[in-house]
Amino acid sequence: MNNNKKTCPVSKKCGGCQLLNLSYPEQLKLKQTAVERLLKKFCRVERIIGMDCPYHYRNKVQAAFYTNRQGKIISGVYQSGSHHVVGIDSCLTEDETADKIITFVRKLLPSFKLTTYNEDTGKGFLRHNLVKRGFATNQIMLVLVTGTSIFPSKNNFVSAVLKKFPEITTIVQNINNFKTNLVLGEHQKILYGKGFIEDILCGCRFRISPKSFYQINPVQTEVLYNTAMDYAQLKGNETVLDTYCGIGTIGIVAAKRGAGRVIGVELNGDAVRDAISNARLNNLNNIFFVKGDAGEFMSEAAGENESPDVVFMDPPRAGSSPKFLDALIKMSPHTVVYISCNPETMARDIEYLTSKSSYSVKKIQPVDMFPHTRHIETVALLKR
Repeated sequence: MNNNKKTCPVSKKCGGCQLLNLSYPEQLKLKQTAVERLLKKFCRVERIIGMDCPYHYRNKVQAAFYTNRQGKIISGVYQSGSHHVVGIDSCLTEDETADKIITFVRKLLPSFKLTTYNEDTGKGFLRHNLVKRGFATNQIMLVLVTGTSIFPSKNNFVSAVLKKFPEITTIVQNINNFKTNLVLGEHQKILYGKGFIEDILCGCRFRISPKSFYQINPVQTEVLYNTAMDYAQLKGNETVLDTYCGIGTIGIVAAKRGAGRVIGVELNGDAVRDAISNARLNNLNNIFFVKGDAGEFMSEAAGENESPDVVFMDPPRAGSSPKFLDALIKMSPHTVVYISCNPETMARDIEYLTSKSSYSVKKIQPVDMFPHTRHIETVALLKR
């Protein structure tokens, strides 16, 4: 494991890496203690799984563009809690190729007389860059988020970028002309390539479009998902429910690993469309997806005496609702695999489940998905 402590010149301004002042073993110890404080009352907490190389792990990099009072173009991240852009050329957590592409685009703007977007006036051209890279496939997507659909010298600009980075497989212009905190707008144009990239995770292939949610650290996502599959102990004849399923990653891995039938539930319509495409991409006919609120779906299914054998739950940071948990108790699956990005809400939800039902926690495994930050992913196995 890489024990070297590295420094970042903008860490205090940026605020993204709250633990960079600690060595990596110290970070892991801190996270282990945090999980144990919240969850050890339910079950022994396994030792946190860290990364061999905890740097440049982010496969998705986005940068805001801004012109300062001196007329200098800056690209980087918003300072924590503000809309002040902190200039960054390279970051210890971001993919190095992505950082180089963004820096090159910034340097290219003046020669094409392209301006940056001004949030106050609502005028200007380039708002953000988004770069996604498939670590397994090495496919790269560049998304140019613009404040207008008009793109002067578009073909020449694209040619200049591809000449410098021929490894880029697709370039997309996304148009966002609204005063909003959202990075991506509704409309987009494919300028080069297919408009999406693909990556491989746990032996499954996933299509990633500009708006697709895809785990940011694929190395540790494999660790996380493999742990979840080990906990599920799929035999091949069970019905599996994948709630909060996103683009279907967990459910598709379960379907590929031999689950009898998998149902994925997700509220976001774009994510459901991606999930259906991903199931086709992997030639799976034992999984299907439902667009809907996970809590609502669970309540309705429980009311109809539907009873899956295994439930995967991977809720947002806020955790699950009492409605969802009550429906889970009523459904009474023999195995629940709870994947969480927030051990505090996980502890609250597990307390609810174990106090109101016969479920008990058998295993808890923390995984360090985001080195140098305070975020922790945890997998828990509950059995009836």
